[in-house]
Amino acid sequence: MTSPARVFAILDLFTRERPTWHADEINDALGYARATGYRYVRELVEAGFLQKVTAGRYGLGGRIIELDYQLRQSDPLLLAAAPLMPALVADTGLDAVLSAMFGANRIIDTHRERASGTLELQYGRGRPRPLLRGASPRVLVAHLPRAALLRLYETHAAEIAALDLGRNWAEFRTRMAVLRAEGMALSLGELDPGVGAASVPIFNGEDEVVGALAVVGTVPQLQQLGSARLRSALERSAAQVRQALAQIQPSH
Repeated sequence: MTSPARVFAILDLFTRERPTWHADEINDALGYARATGYRYVRELVEAGFLQKVTAGRYGLGGRIIELDYQLRQSDPLLLAAAPLMPALVADTGLDAVLSAMFGANRIIDTHRERASGTLELQYGRGRPRPLLRGASPRVLVAHLPRAALLRLYETHAAEIAALDLGRNWAEFRTRMAVLRAEGMALSLGELDPGVGAASVPIFNGEDEVVGALAVVGTVPQLQQLGSARLRSALERSAAQVRQALAQIQPSH
């Protein structure tokens, strides 16, 4: 890893189950030399990404909250999609969820528009989702460039085989090509019991996939609407998001 990657790897250690770390524990967990690890921690504290909780122990810092606010105010995909998602909810009676891939292996929901307050999901804004389970992750993975798709396969070959997505690279590539051609992924009860989702890609003006738009509800709700109705509603909304993206211009 480059030095910036080594520094920011520290942030991945902080979880709900373990919200604070001692500097020595960070070094042990990541294999950093004591002087190097202490320097990284000091730099993260100075930048606001970590804060001292007690003597020698650190938690995540307020700069992360600031950046999340900045992202909400400046992310072009979110700015384009969020105002249009209530209409998708009204059309289908289902929750609408916007997801994006960050880097090579992080898929995160960035916005959710609720149809009601009763549907509980184990994933939400800011919590990385499994790369290969669920409708939106598979839509995003299926549209990766060939080289990126191959790297993902080489890293996750065992999981891909276990999910019946391909026993080898050729089978996996074919499955993803079929999914791209179909244009919509449907997942029923795969992540949360009794809950499913249908998802389509969102393209920008250069025909690049920049996100996935999904509707989420109970399995009976999705089955009652049917694939044709789901596809029509999602593709219409995704096309509107694409148009809205084209209209977002940087201010000078």
